[in-house]
Amino acid sequence: MQIIDWIVLGGTLLFIVLYGAWKTKGSKNVQDYIRGGNEAKWWTIGLSVMATQASAITFLSTPGQAFHSGMGFVQFYFGLPIAMVIICMVFIPLYHRLNVYTAYEYLESRFDLKTRSLTAILFLIQRGLAAGITIFAPAIILSAVLGWDLTTLNVIIGILVIIYTVSGGTKAVSVTQKQQMAVIFTGMFIAFFLIISYLPEGITFSKALDIAGASGKMEVLDFSFNLDNRYTFWSGIIGGTFLALSYFGTDQSQVQRYLSGKSIKESQLGLLFNGLLKVPMQFFILLVGVMVFVFYQFNASPLNFNPKAIEVVQNSQYNQEYQNLESKLVDIQRLKGIAIQDYLSDESDVQENSITIRKLNELDSETRNAAKTLIEKADANVETNDKDYVFIHFILNNLPRGLIGLLLAVILSAAMSSTASELNALASTTVIDLYKRNIKEEKNEKHYVNASKFFTLIWGILAILVACFANLFDNLIQLVNIIGSIFYGNVLGIFLLAFFIKFVHSNATFIAALITQVIVIIGWYFDWMPYLWLNLFGCALVMIIAIIIQSITGSKPKPAIG
Repeated sequence: MQIIDWIVLGGTLLFIVLYGAWKTKGSKNVQDYIRGGNEAKWWTIGLSVMATQASAITFLSTPGQAFHSGMGFVQFYFGLPIAMVIICMVFIPLYHRLNVYTAYEYLESRFDLKTRSLTAILFLIQRGLAAGITIFAPAIILSAVLGWDLTTLNVIIGILVIIYTVSGGTKAVSVTQKQQMAVIFTGMFIAFFLIISYLPEGITFSKALDIAGASGKMEVLDFSFNLDNRYTFWSGIIGGTFLALSYFGTDQSQVQRYLSGKSIKESQLGLLFNGLLKVPMQFFILLVGVMVFVFYQFNASPLNFNPKAIEVVQNSQYNQEYQNLESKLVDIQRLKGIAIQDYLSDESDVQENSITIRKLNELDSETRNAAKTLIEKADANVETNDKDYVFIHFILNNLPRGLIGLLLAVILSAAMSSTASELNALASTTVIDLYKRNIKEEKNEKHYVNASKFFTLIWGILAILVACFANLFDNLIQLVNIIGSIFYGNVLGIFLLAFFIKFVHSNATFIAALITQVIVIIGWYFDWMPYLWLNLFGCALVMIIAIIIQSITGSKPKPAIG
C-alpha cells in the first residue's frame, strides 16, 4: 500500500465516524436514542436495512464464492422479496400499532414475560456471536494479507464503531450507513469496470460471460431436490424465505432499522426497496467474483490465495511437492488459455471446446485441493480454504494506487455498518427487554439513555473479545448464516404462534421453544440437512410441539393484547 491508499482509507473511515458522532449527538430520551426520533425516510430505512445485512463478509466472501463455485449462491436470496412483502403486510403494522421499541415486547402482551425474555436471550446469543464475526472477518483477512496485527485490527474496528454508536444510537447508525453504502457501491462499481478493462484486447464483457459460462460459472438456477446441494432454487425460495422472515421480521438489528421510520408507509417502502434491490446487488457482487475468475484465466493466479498458508508450506518439508503443484497449475492455465481462444474463435466446435475447458477446470480444482492437503500436512491449524482471500488478493495485486485504499475502505465500512447495527440492537434489547422490564424502581428517560450507551459499550467490548478468539470457518458468509439458521427458525415459529395460533398458551410455547432449540442444535451438529433448511425445520418444529403440548394440557390461553 502506498501513502495515497492510507490517506484514502484513513480519511474515509475518519469522516464516517466523526460525521456520525457530530450529526447525532445529544439524544435526550429513549425515543430519540433507540428509534431515532421516528424521523427516518424510506430511502434511509432501505439503505440502513441493506447496510446492516451487507457486512464486510459480503464483500470479502461472496466474490470468492463465485470464483470457486459460480453464480449459484444468488439462489440463497430468492426468498427475500417474498419475506419483505409478508413483513410489510403483517409485522410492520403490528409493531407500529403497539408502539414497541423492540420486537420482543409484543411477545409479553401475547404470552408472558418468560417467553419474551427467552426470545430476547436467543437473539442476544446469536447476534452477539455474529457481531464478533463481522469484526473478525475483515480483520483476519487484512492481517494475513497486509501483515497487520490481528488483535490490533479487531480492537481498532471495534472502537471506531463504538464511538459513534454510543454517541448517537439508532440515528447515528442510520446516518452513517448512508455514507457507508455510497462508499461501498462506488468501490464495487469501480472494481468491476477495472476488471473488465484488464481483460486482454478483444475480450469484451460479452465474451467474458461466454468464458464464464463455458467454465460452468454462470449456472444460476438449480431446480434439483438434492439435500446434499446447499444452494438450490427450492432451498432459496423455501429456506431462504423463512430465514429472511425471521431475520428481517424478528431480529432486532433489522427491526430497529424500520421502527425508526416516520410512518408505517415509510417503513414499508424502505423494506420493499431493500427487497427489490438486494437480489440484483448480490447478483452483481457474485458477477464481480466471476469476472475475477475470468481475469485469472489470462493471468497467473496463486495455488492458494491465503498468504499465511503459502508461507507455512514453503517453510516445511513439503515445499518441493508444493512447487511441483505450482508448475502443474501453470501448465493447466496455459492449456486453458489455448482452449479458451479455440472456444472463442472456432464456432464449429463450441461444445467440444467447452468440454475441454471444464475438464481443465476440474484439473485446476484437483491441483488446488492437492495443495490444500500439503498445507494441512505442514500445519493442521492453518486455514486452507481460501475463498475469503480471492478478492482481497486481486485488489492488492492489480488495482492502481488510491483505489486499493478505497476498496479497503469498502470492506471496513461494511464491517462497521453491520457491527454498529448489531451493537445498537443488542443494547436496545438488553435495556428494554431485560433491564427495564425486570427492575422494580421506575427511572427517568436520561437513566435509560445512559443505560443504552453503557450496554452498547459492553456489547462492543464483548464483540471485540469474540473477534479476538474466533477462528476462520469454511467460508465466513456461510458461518454468519449458519449461526442465524440455528436460532432464527425457532424465534420465527414463536412469532408465528403469537400472530396466528391464538389458542396456544405461553407455557406450551416456552417449553416448545426450549425443546426445539436443543433439537436444532443437535441437528446442525450431526448435519441432518443443509443449514438453510434449519430455518423451516426449527419454525415448523416449535409450532408443532407447542400445539401438541397445548392440546394435551388443555389450559386456557392468556388473552391476547393488540
